[in-house]
Amino acid sequence: MTTNVLVIGGGQAGLAAGYYLTLAGIDFIIVDGSSRVGDSWRNRYDSLLLFTPKGYSELPGLSFPGKKEQLPNKNETADYLETYASNFQLPLHLNTSVISLNKSNGLFYITTNKEDYIARHVIIATGPFHKEAIPDIASKISTDVKQIHSASYKNPEQLSEGDTLVVGAGNSGTQIAVEISKHRKVYLSSGHRPLLLPLHIGGKNIFYWFDKLGILKATAHSFIGKKIQSRPDPIFGFELKKRIKASAITLVPRTIDAKNKSIIFSDGSQREFTNIIWSTGFKPDYKWLELSHVINERGAIKHERGITPESGLYIVGMPWQHRRTSALIGGVGLDAQHVVNEIIRDH
Repeated sequence: MTTNVLVIGGGQAGLAAGYYLTLAGIDFIIVDGSSRVGDSWRNRYDSLLLFTPKGYSELPGLSFPGKKEQLPNKNETADYLETYASNFQLPLHLNTSVISLNKSNGLFYITTNKEDYIARHVIIATGPFHKEAIPDIASKISTDVKQIHSASYKNPEQLSEGDTLVVGAGNSGTQIAVEISKHRKVYLSSGHRPLLLPLHIGGKNIFYWFDKLGILKATAHSFIGKKIQSRPDPIFGFELKKRIKASAITLVPRTIDAKNKSIIFSDGSQREFTNIIWSTGFKPDYKWLELSHVINERGAIKHERGITPESGLYIVGMPWQHRRTSALIGGVGLDAQHVVNEIIRDH
């Protein structure tokens, strides 16, 4: 099948790209491996809440239903994305996973599990969450200890009885730790003490103030942007603080090693656990992309605001692609528009 633009990934980045391609009247197809739009959200842990309110979680052209200051849960987010795709009648080919992509004579050739595509331009919109990043020390841990990555965590019922270690104190790790702490003792391991910020100030969501102060518009190379990137992401809300105060969660240092059931921390202390949840992020996985010159030493795609070294190949939806909000639902549209404008110029 031939198309002008093939968008790989039907999440928020791919849908935003589809919106601007539609406005431009450019022929395109979006392919995605999921069976439904929004499944990447539906398949995450049951209690997930976005830390951005609905008013700051909107794609271009369609409001998020409900009160703007409410934090949407994962199913509301998934349903919004599905409604978005339907509302703009975006040409989606679901259950379609890319196996390989190469280029010859100025055209991209894409092989999938269903059919082959030929395109003049390709937008990679698969986001930053590809392959679970689990430390090598996990292999040293006894099989009696239940280990799961945060991507596979759904709810506390998955866990065995006993103390639980959550490794990684980002927003997902702390949300999961708080939830589990209502059922069993939790230890939260991190190389830094989490920076806690209030969700509301003066009756307004903190993102309202971020917006007013220009923080949401901070670009990757600006003074403010560089400062933000140099520090760990903040944790929004004080639920973690409350659970620590109630002795339901104990902060422990960075996890550096393991032996059988014991986890060894950076201060030399060690402790045994029944469950370990690795909230340790993800690694890029572009093994299907047969254009090695666009991949950097970290395995990520080289780009300058979504424009890669390969003519006609673009990327959307990466953290700090241009701004602090580039990988968030409410910020991805700006980058999608920029990339589509580049395609228009090359048209």
